[in-house]
Amino acid sequence: MSQHNDRYDVVVVGGSGVDTVIRVDALPVPLADSVHVGPIEEWPGHTGGNVALGTRALGLRVALLDCVGDDWIGTLVRQRMAEGDVEFHPVISPAGTRRAVNLVDAAGRRMSFYDGRDPAELRMPREHYLPRLRRARHAHVSIMNFARFLYDDIEELGVPVSTDLHDWDGLADHHREFALRSDLVFLSAAGAGDGTTALMREILREGRAGTVVATAGADGSYVLTRDGSPTPRHIPAVAPPTPVVDTNGAGDAFVSGFLHGRLAGRPVLDCARLGAISGAHACTAPGSTALITRDELRAAAAG
Repeated sequence: MSQHNDRYDVVVVGGSGVDTVIRVDALPVPLADSVHVGPIEEWPGHTGGNVALGTRALGLRVALLDCVGDDWIGTLVRQRMAEGDVEFHPVISPAGTRRAVNLVDAAGRRMSFYDGRDPAELRMPREHYLPRLRRARHAHVSIMNFARFLYDDIEELGVPVSTDLHDWDGLADHHREFALRSDLVFLSAAGAGDGTTALMREILREGRAGTVVATAGADGSYVLTRDGSPTPRHIPAVAPPTPVVDTNGAGDAFVSGFLHGRLAGRPVLDCARLGAISGAHACTAPGSTALITRDELRAAAAG
């Protein structure tokens, strides 16, 4: 599935790394000097990497731009992107490649210990990203600190942009610029809890977004648009086609399915439904390896 077009459907900025996955019986893990676990595995991906892999598996033309280290973790990221036919353009960071240690229980729930690595002064050179952004139909910006400095150029180029705020509570300053400068905003209801609807309204009121989507795991997702109802529309979750193995990357798969629908000109609620199908599919294999294809997505949506 090679890419042979001068134009990218999606340019993903930032957010690659490697997860070390440790499977445990239950969370929280009881305090003990030693806990016996199954095989400890390394899975390249992370939020930006997973969105790049997910949108590419859906047949979109994709490039990933990121800062990674000249280290074995960065090598795993490069290999995974090559396997997924994602065009990867890294900048070498002396701080190394981001990583996380994820504890995953028998039900597929996780607790993640994230090592972001990037120093505050890290920047991506304009000559590295501008030629790719000029060819982009859409940019998806991960909430890496260096990525915020691309927004001025993205706006000047007129490229539509999305971001995923993950479990932002609406208070942490780090996320705010991403929230208010993106056209399409994803977030997890886990962060804001009962304040999720108010936070969605705030993003629409104070920022440039036309659509805000809050994912809520087994409770589905909620969609709020600038030109629609003041109450978020609920999109039910979709049952995975096989038992849940790992919820790592389900939110990234949701974003991938949603962007596939959006770039195909589908209505926003249809996009959310495609996201739900993609997210459910991602739970059926470990380490974000269950990437739904375009044909599989269309078949599931038709069914």
